[in-house]
Amino acid sequence: MAFHPNLDPELRTALELAPFPAFDVTALSPEGLAGQRAQMNAMLAAAPPAETDVLIENRHVPGPDGEPDVRVRIYRPAEGGTGGPGLYWIHGGGMIFGVPEVDEAVMIDYVERLGVVVVSVDYRLAPDHPHPAPVEDCYAGLVWTAKNAEELGIDPTRLAVGGASAGGGLAAATVLLARDRGGPEVVFQLLICPMLDDRNNTPSSREFTEAVVWDRAANLFGWSALLGDRAGGADVPPYAAPSRAEDLSGLPPAFIDVGELEVFRDEDIDYAQRLLRAGVSTEFHLYPGAFHGFDIMVPDTALSRRAREGRLAALRRAYRL
Repeated sequence: MAFHPNLDPELRTALELAPFPAFDVTALSPEGLAGQRAQMNAMLAAAPPAETDVLIENRHVPGPDGEPDVRVRIYRPAEGGTGGPGLYWIHGGGMIFGVPEVDEAVMIDYVERLGVVVVSVDYRLAPDHPHPAPVEDCYAGLVWTAKNAEELGIDPTRLAVGGASAGGGLAAATVLLARDRGGPEVVFQLLICPMLDDRNNTPSSREFTEAVVWDRAANLFGWSALLGDRAGGADVPPYAAPSRAEDLSGLPPAFIDVGELEVFRDEDIDYAQRLLRAGVSTEFHLYPGAFHGFDIMVPDTALSRRAREGRLAALRRAYRL
């Protein structure tokens, strides 16, 4: 594929030296999805540090009423402690793939640099489990985390919810559920290039029919997997697609960032503006010349480092560190 003329020069050089394998949405099918998931998870899984003192544990916790338990992956500082900040994390993957382990390196970095306890949820994936299964799993895991905050070493008044891509959309939806169901209390929402709008009718959604990562066709497939024939229709709830929410008041402060060269750009700009108009304190970053997931795919560039530092700074403010 030809690179976009606005592509950041350092990112362009990295792509020319080591191009990423294309995500072929036309190859996806219910029968072949397991293999595609394994391939994509392997591509997304950044190797964790060779040596870390971070304590990592898997648990299975109660899922939604009448549904299976949910696996969560817990990351804690080696020195332990109580009353520290907590981050409830939701991985990306277009609603159709991903596991908590794909974000292992990032979660370890958060623990080491912020002293935060991270609980990362392994929610059920579409199309095997369409809406509302993914977001209900995420909400159930948040409820468990809040109820067990003391045992986890988390101050329940400093519990944030975050996620990237589809996980960012699910994080926004989980926070909406927490508001509308009367809890748990969430102090902050960290929404990294979130997948928010099933309608796919923004200029950026139409523009990126070709993209380094996650183009228009892939996005249409992901929403169709989650919502079936309802995708783009009139009856999609905000807990499936947060851009559908008419009322954004009463939500916790937010951080949103997104790349210039991705389908989610305009829906994320719109969501940030609507949060501000609803009285929600919101920090927004648009990274020029950046494609979807650039900071994970090409971590050793100036733009990627700036993006990571911006998120850490936002969390420090939210946690009063």
